[in-house]
Amino acid sequence: MSFHYNQGYPGGSNPPPGAPYSSPYASHPSAPYGGAAGPPGGPYGGYGAPSHGGHYGPGAGGAPGGPYGGYRAPAGNTPPGVNPEAFQWFQSVDSDRSGFINHSELKQALVNSNWSTFNDETCLMMINMFDRTRSGRIDLYGFSALWDYMQRWRALFQQYDRDRSGTISGAELHQALVQMGYNLSPQFSEAVVQRFTVRGARPGIQLDRFIQVCTQLQSMTQQFREKDTSMTGNVRLSYEDFLSGAMTRLV
Repeated sequence: MSFHYNQGYPGGSNPPPGAPYSSPYASHPSAPYGGAAGPPGGPYGGYGAPSHGGHYGPGAGGAPGGPYGGYRAPAGNTPPGVNPEAFQWFQSVDSDRSGFINHSELKQALVNSNWSTFNDETCLMMINMFDRTRSGRIDLYGFSALWDYMQRWRALFQQYDRDRSGTISGAELHQALVQMGYNLSPQFSEAVVQRFTVRGARPGIQLDRFIQVCTQLQSMTQQFREKDTSMTGNVRLSYEDFLSGAMTRLV
């Protein structure tokens, strides 16, 4: 069984940056596939809760907004190499004081701009990405790396949520994917948004689905590129090879 793929690769002929699946503990997670060194716009500050001015909390220099704000750890207790804000939240949600965060505890720390918790699939995906012990949990250092990874995606999400609705439309997703270097049609982006829009809501994806979609797209593109040794945008592979590659890249 053959598959034909005639879209261009992100980033042209340059080799892809290391995906977060392969090196989650770099000082900063690698940029989205095909992008620059990091998503432009936005500090590493929290996304913030909905405010009177829209769905985004205070900007850089202001008080932390929403779910990333309320807890404060004793000064000077942050271990070396750990994001101080991540340390505060790790202590806050590590309810059993085990020194690890599991799936349910992670959901307490991650919310969308409308205060809905992240979906289970995205939380599980991030646990798997940053779990060094393969125990289904992440330690403080893994959580700190995840935290920095999250803020990079939040900044990109904010940049393309141009109407400040707290969701990304099909057109906005297409613009984001183009910036990352993907040569995909607007129809592809619209189909993705329709697939992941919350039932009963207006079309658009929230931050959790945005991260899930972009991370899986990056990973699947890398898998495809490994097979396309001639860099033509076309591969020929068996049905089982196709399924095996997809299964290893998805949650």
